Amino acid sequence: MTAPHSFLRGHIDTPIGRLAWLADGEGRLRAAGFTSGHARMEKELRAHSPEPSAVLDSRSGTREVTDAFEGYFSGDLMALDRLRVFAHGSDFQQSVWSALREIPCGETMSYGELAKRIGNPKAVRAVGLANGANPIAIVVPCHRVIGSDGSLTGYGGGLDRKRWLLAHEGSAPSLARVGDVRAVS
Repeated sequence: MTAPHSFLRGHIDTPIGRLAWLADGEGRLRAAGFTSGHARMEKELRAHSPEPSAVLDSRSGTREVTDAFEGYFSGDLMALDRLRVFAHGSDFQQSVWSALREIPCGETMSYGELAKRIGNPKAVRAVGLANGANPIAIVVPCHRVIGSDGSLTGYGGGLDRKRWLLAHEGSAPSLARVGDVRAVS
Protein backbone atom coordinates (compact mmCIF):
# COMPACT_ATOMS: atom_id res chain seq x y z
CA MET A 1 0.00 0.00 0.00
CA THR A 2 1.41 3.37 -0.96
CA ALA A 3 1.24 6.35 1.33
CA PRO A 4 -1.32 8.99 0.35
CA HIS A 5 -0.03 12.16 -1.23
CA SER A 6 0.03 15.24 0.93
CA PHE A 7 -1.50 18.45 -0.34
CA LEU A 8 -0.91 21.85 1.14
CA ARG A 9 -3.72 24.32 1.60
CA GLY A 10 -3.90 27.96 2.42
CA HIS A 11 -6.04 31.02 2.03
CA ILE A 12 -5.79 34.77 1.90
CA ASP A 13 -8.31 37.50 2.37
CA THR A 14 -8.57 39.62 -0.77
CA PRO A 15 -10.49 42.80 -1.60
CA ILE A 16 -13.16 40.57 -3.20
CA GLY A 17 -13.41 37.78 -0.64
CA ARG A 18 -11.47 34.89 0.83
CA LEU A 19 -9.46 32.91 -1.68
CA ALA A 20 -8.48 29.35 -0.81
CA TRP A 21 -5.85 27.35 -2.63
CA LEU A 22 -4.46 23.82 -2.73
CA ALA A 23 -0.99 22.79 -3.89
CA ASP A 24 0.68 19.42 -4.15
CA GLY A 25 3.90 18.42 -2.43
CA GLU A 26 5.88 19.66 -5.43
CA GLY A 27 4.47 23.17 -4.97
CA ARG A 28 2.22 23.00 -8.04
CA LEU A 29 -1.09 24.78 -7.60
CA ARG A 30 -3.94 22.29 -8.05
CA ALA A 31 -7.00 24.38 -7.18
CA ALA A 32 -7.81 27.96 -6.22
CA GLY A 33 -11.08 29.71 -5.75
CA PHE A 34 -13.15 32.08 -3.69
CA THR A 35 -14.71 30.45 -0.67
CA SER A 36 -15.26 31.12 3.01
CA GLY A 37 -14.06 27.65 3.98
CA HIS A 38 -12.17 24.72 2.56
CA ALA A 39 -15.04 22.29 1.88
CA ARG A 40 -15.32 23.39 -1.75
CA MET A 41 -11.56 23.29 -2.19
CA GLU A 42 -11.39 19.78 -0.77
CA LYS A 43 -14.01 18.76 -3.33
CA GLU A 44 -11.90 20.37 -6.05
CA LEU A 45 -8.83 18.54 -4.81
CA ARG A 46 -10.64 15.21 -4.92
CA ALA A 47 -11.88 15.97 -8.44
CA HIS A 48 -8.44 16.98 -9.70
CA SER A 49 -6.27 14.53 -7.79
CA PRO A 50 -5.58 10.96 -8.85
CA GLU A 51 -5.43 9.82 -5.24
CA PRO A 52 -8.76 9.35 -3.47
CA SER A 53 -6.95 9.24 -0.12
CA ALA A 54 -5.11 12.54 -0.43
CA VAL A 55 -4.19 14.17 2.87
CA LEU A 56 -4.72 17.88 3.41
CA ASP A 57 -2.11 19.76 5.36
CA SER A 58 -2.42 23.39 6.40
CA ARG A 59 1.27 23.93 7.17
CA SER A 60 2.95 26.84 5.45
CA GLY A 61 5.21 24.77 3.17
CA THR A 62 4.41 26.68 0.00
CA ARG A 63 4.79 30.31 0.98
CA GLU A 64 5.42 31.10 -2.69
CA VAL A 65 1.71 30.50 -3.49
CA THR A 66 0.47 32.88 -0.81
CA ASP A 67 3.15 35.42 -1.72
CA ALA A 68 2.12 35.30 -5.38
CA PHE A 69 -1.56 35.88 -4.60
CA GLU A 70 -0.74 38.68 -2.16
CA GLY A 71 1.54 40.24 -4.76
CA TYR A 72 -1.16 40.08 -7.43
CA PHE A 73 -3.78 41.72 -5.22
CA SER A 74 -1.23 44.36 -4.14
CA GLY A 75 -0.56 45.36 -7.74
CA ASP A 76 2.19 43.01 -8.98
CA LEU A 77 0.01 41.68 -11.79
CA MET A 78 2.72 39.34 -13.08
CA ALA A 79 3.19 37.58 -9.72
CA LEU A 80 0.84 34.73 -10.61
CA ASP A 81 2.65 33.99 -13.88
CA ARG A 82 5.51 32.50 -11.88
CA LEU A 83 3.36 29.83 -10.26
CA ARG A 84 3.46 26.27 -11.54
CA VAL A 85 0.06 24.64 -11.96
CA PHE A 86 -1.25 21.13 -12.43
CA ALA A 87 -4.85 20.13 -12.98
CA HIS A 88 -6.37 16.92 -14.25
CA GLY A 89 -8.51 17.28 -17.31
CA SER A 90 -9.01 15.97 -20.81
CA ASP A 91 -6.53 16.85 -23.54
CA PHE A 92 -9.04 19.41 -24.82
CA GLN A 93 -9.42 21.01 -21.38
CA GLN A 94 -5.65 21.10 -20.97
CA SER A 95 -5.31 22.90 -24.32
CA VAL A 96 -7.90 25.50 -23.27
CA TRP A 97 -6.32 26.01 -19.84
CA SER A 98 -2.89 26.36 -21.40
CA ALA A 99 -4.22 28.94 -23.88
CA LEU A 100 -5.85 30.87 -21.02
CA ARG A 101 -2.44 31.31 -19.38
CA GLU A 102 -1.20 32.87 -22.61
CA ILE A 103 -3.76 35.70 -22.51
CA PRO A 104 -1.69 38.64 -21.30
CA CYS A 105 -2.72 40.45 -18.17
CA GLY A 106 -4.67 43.53 -19.17
CA GLU A 107 -6.20 41.87 -22.23
CA THR A 108 -9.38 39.92 -22.88
CA MET A 109 -10.39 37.40 -25.50
CA SER A 110 -13.73 36.04 -26.69
CA TYR A 111 -14.64 32.36 -26.53
CA GLY A 112 -14.52 32.29 -30.34
CA GLU A 113 -11.03 33.78 -30.40
CA LEU A 114 -9.91 31.25 -27.80
CA ALA A 115 -11.35 28.39 -29.89
CA LYS A 116 -9.39 29.67 -32.90
CA ARG A 117 -6.24 29.99 -30.81
CA ILE A 118 -6.36 26.29 -29.88
CA GLY A 119 -6.95 25.36 -33.53
CA ASN A 120 -10.60 24.38 -33.22
CA PRO A 121 -12.70 27.39 -34.29
CA LYS A 122 -16.01 25.50 -34.21
CA ALA A 123 -15.56 24.42 -30.59
CA VAL A 124 -16.82 27.66 -29.03
CA ARG A 125 -19.28 25.92 -26.68
CA ALA A 126 -16.73 23.28 -25.68
CA VAL A 127 -14.23 26.05 -24.95
CA GLY A 128 -16.85 27.67 -22.72
CA LEU A 129 -17.39 24.40 -20.85
CA ALA A 130 -13.65 23.86 -20.40
CA ASN A 131 -13.29 27.46 -19.25
CA GLY A 132 -16.03 26.88 -16.67
CA ALA A 133 -14.34 23.67 -15.46
CA ASN A 134 -11.07 25.48 -14.74
CA PRO A 135 -10.11 24.53 -11.16
CA ILE A 136 -7.44 27.21 -10.73
CA ALA A 137 -9.14 30.60 -10.68
CA ILE A 138 -7.18 33.77 -11.45
CA VAL A 139 -3.87 31.94 -12.10
CA VAL A 140 -5.46 30.20 -15.09
CA PRO A 141 -7.24 33.43 -15.99
CA CYS A 142 -10.67 32.32 -17.17
CA HIS A 143 -11.93 35.75 -16.07
CA ARG A 144 -10.20 37.23 -19.15
CA VAL A 145 -12.67 35.51 -21.50
CA ILE A 146 -15.64 37.61 -22.53
CA GLY A 147 -18.53 37.41 -24.97
CA SER A 148 -17.91 38.11 -28.66
CA ASP A 149 -19.79 41.40 -28.27
CA GLY A 150 -17.49 42.47 -25.42
CA SER A 151 -20.03 41.65 -22.71
CA LEU A 152 -19.18 39.98 -19.45
CA THR A 153 -20.30 36.38 -19.39
CA GLY A 154 -20.38 33.79 -16.63
CA TYR A 155 -17.67 33.43 -14.04
CA GLY A 156 -17.70 30.85 -11.24
CA GLY A 157 -16.72 33.51 -8.71
CA GLY A 158 -19.54 35.80 -9.84
CA LEU A 159 -19.68 38.66 -12.33
CA ASP A 160 -18.86 41.28 -9.68
CA ARG A 161 -15.54 39.54 -9.04
CA LYS A 162 -14.87 39.14 -12.76
CA ARG A 163 -15.55 42.86 -13.26
CA TRP A 164 -13.23 43.71 -10.36
CA LEU A 165 -10.43 41.43 -11.63
CA LEU A 166 -10.60 42.91 -15.13
CA ALA A 167 -10.57 46.44 -13.76
CA HIS A 168 -7.68 45.53 -11.42
CA GLU A 169 -5.73 44.31 -14.44
CA GLY A 170 -6.58 47.43 -16.42
CA SER A 171 -8.35 45.57 -19.19
CA ALA A 172 -11.89 46.75 -18.64
CA PRO A 173 -12.15 50.47 -18.01
CA SER A 174 -15.54 50.57 -19.71
CA LEU A 175 -16.82 47.63 -17.66
CA ALA A 176 -16.02 48.94 -14.20
CA ARG A 177 -13.74 51.14 -12.23
CA VAL A 178 -12.24 49.55 -9.19
CA GLY A 179 -13.92 52.12 -6.97
CA ASP A 180 -17.32 51.42 -8.54
CA VAL A 181 -17.29 47.69 -7.87
CA ARG A 182 -18.67 46.75 -4.51
CA ALA A 183 -16.74 44.23 -2.48
CA VAL A 184 -18.05 40.71 -2.57
CA SER A 185 -17.57 38.09 0.10
